[in-house]
Parts: sequence; structure tokens; C-alpha cells
Amino acid sequence: MNTELVGIAGIYLLTLVLALPLGSYLANVFRGDKNLLDFLAPVERGIFRLAGIDERREMSWQQHMVALLTINGVWFLLAILILCTQGSLPFNPDGNSSMSPDLAFNTAISFLVNCNLQHYSGESGLSYFSQLAVITFLQFVSAATGIAAAVIVFNALQTRTTEKLGNFYNYFVKSLTRLLLPGSIVVALILAFNGAPMTMQGKQALVTLQGDSVQVSRGPVAAMVAIKELGTNGGGFFGTNSAHPLENPNYLTNATENIALTIIPIAMIFALGFYLKRKRLSYMIFGVMTVGFLALLAPAVYYEMHGNPAISQLGVNQSLGAMEGKEVRFGAAASAYWSITNTIISCGSVNSMHDSFMPLSGLTQMLGMMTNAFYGGCGVGLLNFFAYLIIAVFIAGLMVGRTPEFLGKKIEAREMKIAILVTLLHPLLILAGTALAAHTYTGNPAEYAGWLANPGFHGLSEMLYEFTSSAANNGSGFEGLGDNTPFWNIGTGIVLLLARFLPIIGPVAIAGLLARKKYIPEGAGTLHADTATFGVMVLAVIFIIAALAFFPALALGPIAEHFSLY
Repeated sequence: MNTELVGIAGIYLLTLVLALPLGSYLANVFRGDKNLLDFLAPVERGIFRLAGIDERREMSWQQHMVALLTINGVWFLLAILILCTQGSLPFNPDGNSSMSPDLAFNTAISFLVNCNLQHYSGESGLSYFSQLAVITFLQFVSAATGIAAAVIVFNALQTRTTEKLGNFYNYFVKSLTRLLLPGSIVVALILAFNGAPMTMQGKQALVTLQGDSVQVSRGPVAAMVAIKELGTNGGGFFGTNSAHPLENPNYLTNATENIALTIIPIAMIFALGFYLKRKRLSYMIFGVMTVGFLALLAPAVYYEMHGNPAISQLGVNQSLGAMEGKEVRFGAAASAYWSITNTIISCGSVNSMHDSFMPLSGLTQMLGMMTNAFYGGCGVGLLNFFAYLIIAVFIAGLMVGRTPEFLGKKIEAREMKIAILVTLLHPLLILAGTALAAHTYTGNPAEYAGWLANPGFHGLSEMLYEFTSSAANNGSGFEGLGDNTPFWNIGTGIVLLLARFLPIIGPVAIAGLLARKKYIPEGAGTLHADTATFGVMVLAVIFIIAALAFFPALALGPIAEHFSLY
């Protein structure tokens, strides 16, 4: 047990050791300073010339959003076209059929918005062409979209008055060439040399030690899994995701994948401090997020390592912890650690089955997505936190009798309205979606019997988790839910769209409005946003607005299930 705890502590500490210099590097890249990968500049200029884009043209926040939404719309249509026709397209050695329109709609949206909610099983639901041209491609560009949006906000928070906030396409392409592509090559090589397949051949016929003949699925796994983690995407090449031995062969690959999925969100926090030359601000943000992360991690690790009390009453030895749905090669602690890192970071990859976790562990997983503000995804994690930051500045300013200001810019009614709408949209989508699903199920349980294997407290948790994962752009699930139906495909698809783009547009709009305002140098009466005291204020705002909104639903699901075990 102690060795398992040392293992997860080591993974986290190594992530921090790598994230700090990466944050400095990213700040240099997006400021246009000299950096190690400047030799790629001719390639980038060639891309811009081919696309007819002037990467030096400054854009307003509205122009940034038009560019972002336009290219995402094009990718969405192409993805649906490929998924609906994949059965007739090349690179399909296993003969997998085309997707139904509602499943293609859900899958295209899911990977477009960096959620990667999978209502299909990868090895049987997709051809190699779809895995590469749709899934892998969207995992790159969706991550780059989030990073570019965050850099727009970085620009807006500088000590100047302007409407011009850099060039979206410049930030987008550099996110790919200077970060995601080289990083994915490193991760893919580690995976490939440890046993993850990298081939375009079809299934491999094997004879097991028991003498059974089996067909083992394979494909271009290492490349896809690398960006799945590094881009905080989460979509698995195989149905069981990173619990599959060919997707995550051993403890080294487990550590590598977990570091990959956490490093960019944490590095972006430090990049903010380096970019604005306000390191104390980034340390405050990192501190708040880390406190939230540890508060969710501790209960999950505790309950998974101590096993299920209902099973203990049967006299079953649980010295390894609650191992249902977990891989022995990782253990209870590493599985619990991954379950929390991936749910706070909006990366839906899993190395164990969340549906089998203890009820309160499932609660912490859902809370990580419900708060949606601790580290978060590539770039968008900071955007979600930014909305809470603006609310905290406004409330704190009123409490001390000062005009609310953030980094020398006044926070006024318009910014507050946008921030409140963004933060309230999240619980609205989750709770309204869950209520509709529960009403639909109870209205005709015979027709929808395939939805829930367990229609009790855990069944409600499964439906709540599905909409929470969708709204948080996460993608993991309580897989006891039968979700490949028109209701779930279309319902979660709508939530995916709204929960991705409105929380990007809102913070960028706030940043754009602040950038236009006159900069006021900080004085003796200024409320400083880079102190531990203000950090406590932000944490309280997150708890009050996010966590408490979900308490009634959690009481009916995982909390009630927890007490039923005793």
C-alpha cells in the first residue's frame, strides 16, 4: 500500500517538475520570443501562405471567435461525412460498418469539442481511416483551439488598452507545431517501445495458452493514444480505453500517459505568470486548483484502497483494495489517482471502470467535473477558472468597499453578467439533462429498460455522470449506462456543443471588454488578486456556485448509495 502511494506521489511531482519549464517555454512561443523550435518557422510560414492567411494581422476578440467557430464548423461537417461512409472508405481491414447518423452526430461533436464521449467501441466501431482522419485529427485541433483561446485571454490581460489581441491562426498553428506534435511524438515512442501497436494491418490471429483461437484487434494505437492524453482528449482506440493492455501495457506507460494528460493544463497556469510577468498570480491560481484537486483525490484513494464494506462482510479478503473494474498491473491507488486527474482535467481517458468505483469515489469524480475549475483541459481550464476569478474579484471588491478591479481594469456590470451566465450554464445543462433522462426512463421503464442495469441509486448516478461528463467536455462514463441510443446521442450532443463554445466565448468576451478599458496602475487601495487570502475567496466562490448547486442530485445518487452499503 505504501509503495502505491509513493508511486502516485512520484507521478504528480514529476509532472510539476516538467510543467514549470514547459510553462516558461509556452510563454516564449506565444510572445514570439526565441525558443528551441524556431527552426519550424519556415514550415509555419508555408502553412499560412498555402492557406492565404496573414498571421501578423491583429484581430479583435469578435474576429477571433468568428475564426474559431468557422473552422470548427468545417471540421464537424467533414467528420460526420467520413463516419457515415467509413464502411466504403479505405484502411478498413476489419470491415467495420459505417455509423448511424445519430451516432455519427454524437461522435463528431464529441471529438470536435475535446470531450471524446464514446458511445461506440473503438476497435469495432471505427475503421483505421476514421481513427486517423477524424479521431486523431480532431484530438489535435480541438486541443490547439483551446490553447489558442487561452492565449487570446493572456493578451487581453496585459497592462495596456487595445482592441487587438493577436492572431488566432498564429496561436493555433504554433500550438500544433511547437507543442502538440513534438510532444505526441515523444509519448508515442515511449508507448510503441513498451508494446502499444503501431500498424495498419488488421486483426491478429492468435492461439492462447488455453488453446483457444482468438482475433486480437490492433492498429495505429501508439500515435492516437499519445495525442489522446497530451491534448486532454481521452478517446480510447479500444473500448476499454487505457485499461486495455495494448493501449496502456505497464506501469511505465501508465505513468507516461498520466503525466501527458496533466502536463499542459498545469503548464498553462505557469505560462500565464510568465506571459504577463505576474508569477505570483499564477502561483495563486495553481494553489487554489491544487487544493481542490487534493480535496477530491484523498477520499477516492482512501475508499478504493480500503475496499467495499459489503464484500468484506462476506469474508472476502480485500488487501489489494476495491479491485472490481481495475487492472492488477496498476492497483487501487494508481487507478483512483487517474480517475481524479482525468475528471478534473476534462480528459475522459480511464485506466479502470468508473462504474465499479466506490460511491463516494464516484462522487469525487463527478465533483471534479461539476466544479470544472481545477487544472481543466488544454487552455479551457484557465478560461473556466477565469469566470470564477471575475466573480470573486467583484464580490471581494464590494466586501471591502472598493471598486472591483482585476489587473488594473475595472470589473463592471457587463463583465459580471457574462461571468454569471457562463458559471450557471454548467449546472443548468447537467441538472436539466439528468432530470429529462430520469423522467423519460420512469415514464416508460419497459421501453427504456436497456438504459440501466441498476435502476436504483446507482442508476441515477449513471445518468447524472453522463450529462456531467458531457457538460465538462470530459468523455468518461459510468459504462453501466446503455448510451448508444438516439436519446443519449442527440441529447448529450446538444449539451456538448453548448458546454464547449459558450464557456469559451464568454471568458474571451470578458477579456476583450477588459482590454478596451483604461489601465489603472495598482495603488495602496487596490485589491490584490495574487495573495493567498484572495485565493481562499476564489475557492469559496467555486464551492458555493458549483459544488452546492449539485448537492441535492448527489444526495439522491452516490451519497444514498454509499449509506446503502452499511
